[in-house]
Amino acid sequence: MSVSGATDIFCSAPVLNTMETNIASEIDDRGLLKQALDAPDHTAGRHAASVLLDRYHGQVYIWCLRYVRDHEQALDMAQEVMLNAYRNLDSFAGKSQFSSWLFSITRNRCLSELRRPCLLMDEGADPDDRATHEAPPDQGLEERVAEEDLVELIGRLLDPVEQQALWLRCFERMPVEEITEVLGIEEASGARGVLQRARRKLRVGLVDLHVGDG
Repeated sequence: MSVSGATDIFCSAPVLNTMETNIASEIDDRGLLKQALDAPDHTAGRHAASVLLDRYHGQVYIWCLRYVRDHEQALDMAQEVMLNAYRNLDSFAGKSQFSSWLFSITRNRCLSELRRPCLLMDEGADPDDRATHEAPPDQGLEERVAEEDLVELIGRLLDPVEQQALWLRCFERMPVEEITEVLGIEEASGARGVLQRARRKLRVGLVDLHVGDG
């Protein structure tokens, strides 16, 4: 869908009567998505997309707020997520719930805000790393890695449990012991071991990425 359309949909909502609005609000996500994709440049299509995204705007804001803990910043991030989702509606394959797809976009946006030290080293969760005197990540290298590259590394190098554990620790600020329970991790070291393994993979990935670029 066009960028201009993405801007228009949030700047000036289509003028529809109350009956049309009520009818649209009763249609399920897939129905609204079909309407939006069938007529992306018409009033009805833009309105369907607006209703669909508006259903989740509050939830996306809450997701963002949980991480940044700042009302204005969370609002800006939620707006960016909505615009990104609108531009890419035609890429939604329908293999999952629309809310799950939207959450993945939100998660990636939040990851771009994540402080690198939390991703690569957690003083509260990685005592074994300190015990082995492992050198800290190169600060200059971290700064040279683009946000999208870091997100790509997370998706490519970490298994689903490692991704979830890192998310819960860095975004939800969840204690390590609680992460172990929530994810049902049975290995002896619990979530601590999962987090250590995930961070080591990312550190190696950053070095490999830098060598490849060099």
